[in-house]
Amino acid sequence: MKALLSALAVGACAMACTNNCKQTKPLSQEIVEARGLTDFYCGTSHKDSLATSGWDYVSGLVANAVLKAYELYPEKTEYIDAVRGYADFSTADDGHEIYKRPRNVTALGESNVDDLAAGKIYFPLIKDAQAKGDTARVNRYNNALTLIVTKLTRDHQRIANDLEGAGGFWHKKRYPNQMWLDGLYMAPALYGEWLYNNADRITRDSLYSAWSDVARQFIILHEHTYNPDVQLCYHAWSATPEEENSFWAKQDAPYKGCSPEFWARSMGWYAGALVDILEWMPKDHADYETLLANFRTICAGLLRWQDKASGTWYQLLQYDSSVASDGKGDTVDDETFNVGTQPNYLESSATGMFTYVFYKGVRLGLLDNTYAKAADSAYDGMQKLFINHDGGVLNITNICASAGLGPAKDHSRTGTINYYLNGKDTRITQNEGKAIGTFILAAVERERRGKK
Repeated sequence: MKALLSALAVGACAMACTNNCKQTKPLSQEIVEARGLTDFYCGTSHKDSLATSGWDYVSGLVANAVLKAYELYPEKTEYIDAVRGYADFSTADDGHEIYKRPRNVTALGESNVDDLAAGKIYFPLIKDAQAKGDTARVNRYNNALTLIVTKLTRDHQRIANDLEGAGGFWHKKRYPNQMWLDGLYMAPALYGEWLYNNADRITRDSLYSAWSDVARQFIILHEHTYNPDVQLCYHAWSATPEEENSFWAKQDAPYKGCSPEFWARSMGWYAGALVDILEWMPKDHADYETLLANFRTICAGLLRWQDKASGTWYQLLQYDSSVASDGKGDTVDDETFNVGTQPNYLESSATGMFTYVFYKGVRLGLLDNTYAKAADSAYDGMQKLFINHDGGVLNITNICASAGLGPAKDHSRTGTINYYLNGKDTRITQNEGKAIGTFILAAVERERRGKK
């Protein structure tokens, strides 16, 4: 009987906590400790430890966000310890290779922007190692960054000079001549951070030329994907829309080569990359004002499409929940995909990134205080709609698991409304790293405001 009563008491406490828990620590710390260091997903792969989660752009986003929390709360040494473990788990002792564990094969595929993104963690780890006099790790991480930047700038395939968008990085080798908004956060943003951190080692002409290369990536995509009527950018663009891997692309003007819809998280990747780049880019660079203008332009669009009732954003930005997949699906080459009636929904990972972007944009003086108020509304909506404590632990819900376009061997990834709402890989999930990371970033920026 005592055991039964004890169990009931524990259950009652858990239920009370689920419904009435008061936050006893900053939200960023709560998310880091409940989900950032342990117990999260990269796609469908469960990770029980950040330190051993393996090289991936999703785990890299989580790790980078954990480091941002550590920068604000340096007493939380377990945060940087976990990220250092994450880096060391995949980085060769001399830094000249980054591995996929446990197979010990390279984690950096050919012309794959996603494989580079996790390298952002090395910048704060180098500073920490320098402060501790750990020259072995300084060299190790510097070598790894050099490997990544060299792979991007020298080896990565680009759109050819005789095509529109010449010089743009391919999103991946299997997506010829394609650029996706997602990719801006993965590779050019890291490239820009590397230039910022190594500016004193590069001649001015070489530095500014390299910054022009970074800016080119953003300018190409904005020029080809931005729709001024909707004030948003399409998810992706192909310089060769007739090519079989670009079967999803619009074949006629206007917006030839663009994917059909405005996907929230892709806009989040773009806006997040831009706000970071504008922090690091020399203000006197010829392209700075163009990037700043583009940033303010897309932020105005995001403000327009923010759901005023909840403060959050929908999976498909220009629609509300009255729009749904049509029940018929998409037919490509006599095969039908993406059948269902899922309505458009308020999505958490994009909301977290937009909240981060608005707060940071205001902090850097790039946006006016209108955006701080919008971020406050989004931050409140994040907590009310997407965070619960079911089972006595923090959970983040309403996450689009993934989304992409093609290639030719996967005709289900059509880029349509049906795809984003009913695709086999676009299912709604929870506790996935793409929302965990953006929620930490947003919470850190909010808490920075409170520490002023």
